[in-house]
Amino acid sequence: QVQLVESGGGSVQAGGSLRLSCAASGSLDTYSGSTCMAWFRQVPGKEREGVAGGYFGGLSPYDADYADSVKGRFTISYDKAKNTVYLQMDSLKPEDTAMYYCAASRRLCRITRATDFAYWGQGTQVTVSS
Repeated sequence: QVQLVESGGGSVQAGGSLRLSCAASGSLDTYSGSTCMAWFRQVPGKEREGVAGGYFGGLSPYDADYADSVKGRFTISYDKAKNTVYLQMDSLKPEDTAMYYCAASRRLCRITRATDFAYWGQGTQVTVSS
């Protein structure tokens, strides 16, 4: 029932920007009216890494969590009307090159634990050249 559709990946030179989008469909909100949505990335040979995530769509504000490596450069946001989560990536570095996945959880929202997330997008490749 839950489906995540990603878009926005591509190739960009170092210092450039990209915005990833992930449109969600199906019932995902918790009883509190919020949904945990996050972005992960994975490089071959390494564990899938949480990039940014948090609870969105609720009645109270909630600050998102970010990996230390992207703080100040990446911003996660959510459009409730479109049920779409975005990842704005600025000042991109070659080290940001990875397959990026959006994910959703009905309960836990720990970006350090990929196993908390039951729903995943298909992934979108981001390549940053020097």
